[in-house]
Amino acid sequence: MLDFKKNYFELFGLPVSYVVDMDRLATRYRELQRVMHPDRYASASDYERRLSIQGATQVNQAYETLKDPMRRARYMLSLSGMDMSADNETTKDAAFLMEQLELREELEEARGKPDPYAAISELMGGINRRINSLIGQMAVQFETGQPEQLEAAKETLRKMQFLQKLRDDAESIETELDEVL
Repeated sequence: MLDFKKNYFELFGLPVSYVVDMDRLATRYRELQRVMHPDRYASASDYERRLSIQGATQVNQAYETLKDPMRRARYMLSLSGMDMSADNETTKDAAFLMEQLELREELEEARGKPDPYAAISELMGGINRRINSLIGQMAVQFETGQPEQLEAAKETLRKMQFLQKLRDDAESIETELDEVL
């Protein structure tokens, strides 16, 4: 059975690092799923079945957290004692916030363009490039684990949240356009 005291990185046999070997993560996930799958414990005691369900749940939660750059960052901050509630955190970078307003206007204007799909696709490409740039910054910020770098990582995560929301909204508009056709 699993040691429920291990953090997600330890659970997967990975170093605590923002940069994660995704192939190794996926391989270890499949291994843990095979071991913890509740079907393997169908004839076991109630206690063992309950543990396998809890273990499978923890493995799934750990995997989903470690494979997602934003969830991984939030988790790493929590390991460092820095709780980051997504609901009440916002960036203080005024220039970034102005850029977000401009991008939102651009997204709304995309609906009325002759080819709204192309406009949204172009916008999403820019958003994805920005997110990837922030992921690169975050990797550097988590490298040392120093308090000022962790604060910088928190700020980077706040910006990523804005961009992720914008990307989600762009995808929603694409879906709305699909439904009209």
